[in-house]
Amino acid sequence: MATILFTTWEGGGHVQPMLLVAAGLRARGHQVLVLSDACNAGDAAALDLPFRPWRHAPSRPDKTAASDLLRDWEADNPMESVSRLCDRIIAGPAALYARDVLEALDAAPFDLVVSQELLFGPMMAAEKAGVPLALFCANVWPFPTLPGLPPFGAGMGPAENDQDAMLHQMVGQTTRTIFQMGLPALNAARQDLGLPALADLFDQLAVARRILLGTSRAFDFAPEPLIEPFAYAGPYVGDPVGVQAWTSPWPANDERPLVVVTSSSLYEAQEDLLKRTITALAALPVRAVVTLGPALARTDFRGADNVLVVASASHEALMARAALFVTHGGHGSVIRPLMAGLPVLLLPGLRDQRDNARRVVHRGAGLMLERDAAPSAIAEAVRTLLEDPGYAAAARALGEAIATDAAARSAEDLIEALV
Repeated sequence: MATILFTTWEGGGHVQPMLLVAAGLRARGHQVLVLSDACNAGDAAALDLPFRPWRHAPSRPDKTAASDLLRDWEADNPMESVSRLCDRIIAGPAALYARDVLEALDAAPFDLVVSQELLFGPMMAAEKAGVPLALFCANVWPFPTLPGLPPFGAGMGPAENDQDAMLHQMVGQTTRTIFQMGLPALNAARQDLGLPALADLFDQLAVARRILLGTSRAFDFAPEPLIEPFAYAGPYVGDPVGVQAWTSPWPANDERPLVVVTSSSLYEAQEDLLKRTITALAALPVRAVVTLGPALARTDFRGADNVLVVASASHEALMARAALFVTHGGHGSVIRPLMAGLPVLLLPGLRDQRDNARRVVHRGAGLMLERDAAPSAIAEAVRTLLEDPGYAAAARALGEAIATDAAARSAEDLIEALV
């Protein structure tokens, strides 16, 4: 049996998938330890995972907007978003993350480090200690280092002709150049560890023996062939820890379609978007449940006779009755309703959300609106998705393919192969 160190940070939906992988390996008899922000201790405890908070690196005490490291909802443009990412996660605190990991590696013999793909500090630490490294990405791959994938962040579809391919190459190269703003800080951290300087920020990824993509090949715009060291591991999704049970306030014979609205587990300045969505749904002949998540206060929102607003509710229970999901576009919030055969209305904003939305719309399984959409536009999109059976049919087809990948998910097998 192996001993495996998992490292991640509180950045939203990527935490639970990694913990599920760690729990899967622990169930197979391996010893694991999770290093993450202090606010993730409860999530680890719920899965009976040994846990240690960051001691030197940034460690969020809670999941409120006040403790958010990136505050990327404040970024005015993509360059500012990349700058925040480099300064606050990838490169700026890399030496501190590396220090925590090296202390863990000094305290106990680990056979493997498994890290979230944005944490370059643990990558350096594994390189310094000579411990094998794997990366686990719980969504679509975010860096311009995987040939065949559209550039991340802009919500671009797959290349269908030479012109598309040239555009992808140009955007990818521009993105790669922008990320180099983090290279001086990263090399300074590497110098402190006695490691040689890198010529390119993304050369740090070469330390990984395997990069696991925790999404479905059927959902992603999968390049063929998928180059080493990348491998699809399948989606790892489920209800979050502490989610509340849901009991319908409407009579059992109420035949109005049920619409579920999900909000990010992170703060994204989404209050106005949710209020416009509530206004739209209140005017329609539907029932709706709006789940706010931990970053928002229930007292800030007013529902309607047909719109119930709750802090949380089991999406597993809701999906069994729902006809449609309305979501910000986070990976788990898109994958799960699709696996239930439900069409999706997407209102994307940050990070991978536009890319997830593009994958849904490209397959005809939903519609996308801009984040500033008016209530009338939201209402019209909801009506279209409920009345046109083609969207539900496409969602079922895509969801069945994703469910097949989920049933065969293989992160535990791929990690075991490294140790």
